[in-house]
Parts: sequence; C-alpha cells; structure tokens
Amino acid sequence: MTATAAEVERRRPWILLTPALSAVTLLMVIPTCFIVVYSFWLRTAVGDEQVGFYLDNWQEVLTDPFYRYILWQTIKIAAITTLVCIVMGYIPAYFIVHTQIRHKAFLLLLLLLPFWISYIIRTMSWINILGVSGAVNALLQWLGIISAPLHMLYNEATVILGLVHFLLPFMILNIYVSLDGIDRNLTDAAKSLGCTNWQAFREVTLPLSVPGLAAGSLLCFVLGAGTYITPMILGGPRDAMFANLVFEAIITQLNWPLGSALSLVLLMVLGAVVLTYTRFMGFDQIAKSFRG
Repeated sequence: MTATAAEVERRRPWILLTPALSAVTLLMVIPTCFIVVYSFWLRTAVGDEQVGFYLDNWQEVLTDPFYRYILWQTIKIAAITTLVCIVMGYIPAYFIVHTQIRHKAFLLLLLLLPFWISYIIRTMSWINILGVSGAVNALLQWLGIISAPLHMLYNEATVILGLVHFLLPFMILNIYVSLDGIDRNLTDAAKSLGCTNWQAFREVTLPLSVPGLAAGSLLCFVLGAGTYITPMILGGPRDAMFANLVFEAIITQLNWPLGSALSLVLLMVLGAVVLTYTRFMGFDQIAKSFRG
C-alpha cells in the first residue's frame, strides 16, 4: 500500500464521522460556548446586557442558600424517582423476558405507546385524574369513602408521580435488554447445583442485570433532574426544581446571564453523574437499549 493510499485509509474514519461531528459542534458545542460567555455578562437595571467578564452571576449562584436548596431538592426528587422506577421497572422487564407469550414484540409495543403521546399531555392528564374534580375524587365520593374532595395535586409526591410516569419506560427497556442478554444456561446451572429459584435470581440474574439497572438509573436521574415541565404543572411553589429556575431567569425575567450561569451549574452536576457512570459502567448498555 502506497503512502498516499495509507493516508487516505487513515483519514477515512474521520471523513465518515464528519457529518456527525459537524452536527454535534453546531448544535451543542457552539451553543454551550455562547452560554459560557453569557454567564459572565451582567444584566443592567434597564434590562440591557453589559458585556464583559464579571463574576457576579456565579457568585450569586454559588453563595446564595436558596440556589443550593433548590439544587438539593432537584437531586433528591431525581434520586427518589430513580429508585421508584427501579422497583417498579424490574418486575415488568423480568416478566417480558421470561413470559411464554409468542409475540413479545407486542408487549414491547405497549411499553412504547406512551412515547407516541406528547409529554406535556401525559403530564397534564394527572390533573384530570387527581384534581379536585378529577376521576379519583369522583370515584371515592361515589363510593361514599370521602365526603369532600381530597387535595392531591401540587406537591412533591405528585411531581415524583409525574416523573415516574414519564421515565418508567426508559428503565424497563434498559433492564429488559440486560435480562434478555443473560444466558439461561447460567440460571439452570445454578439450580442444578442446589440453588433455589430465589438464590439463582439473587446470585446469577440480579448481578448480571446490574448494567441495565445502572443505564436505566442514569437516564432516569439525568432526565428527571433536567426537566421543568413536570414540577411546573404538577408541583407547588415549594416544589420547584433547578431547571425551573433557569426557565424563570431566561423566559420570565429575560436575565440571560443569570440563566446561563444556572444552566451551567446544572450541567456540571449532571455531567459529574454521567462521568461517574462512564468510569464504572460505560455507555454500551445505553446504546444496546436503543438498538433493542
């Protein structure tokens, strides 16, 4: 192979990656650079943006206890949501993998149906279910269990409920892909050596499904911590999450510098979570879930 041919061969992967790298650069890298620059500007009293290198926004975000409280609240809600998704998602995924139904693809199709409906519509549907005039209150009053409607909306529990409704399919899909890749002979071998069904599950199936649990947990945590629609619709004033502060600063107050600093803080926190996952697990399982 000549030197020219070798050079072309060496450049071929980069040539093939050019469209993807260009899209990532234009749609993510460059906008992120703009956000970083904006975060050091100042918004004046008259509403103009003062160009320069100022640390006022970062000082406010990093020193104000209010922002630390909302960040902790966001992490807590995302963590609780992830744990609930793990508990609720493992059983359906295990059932789909081990069911004797001929058409498993139909069960997966039912699992994917919620994605065909707008996320906002799915979130707002809980108002008609849990509201004062919603289906749950109407049923309880009709049965004579309560005499007055219960106030079940606009609290932390309903925010977690809405997030679980949104994120549970991601968890089930990741666990399903992980369980489906386990060799059944391993479980049979454990049983032949004297393990009960529970022991075989605990010693063989559960450890081998950890990559799927980790991938699903990462998706649920990052997507849950970064959302603002669910707490805006189903939460109360005290249930705001960090993304709501970004929305409020940019859309309501038109304070792009402060909103940029807030968004970068959230990006760094979630980025740390992703880097931790990459350090121990890698992204292979997430890629498998989308291929599956």
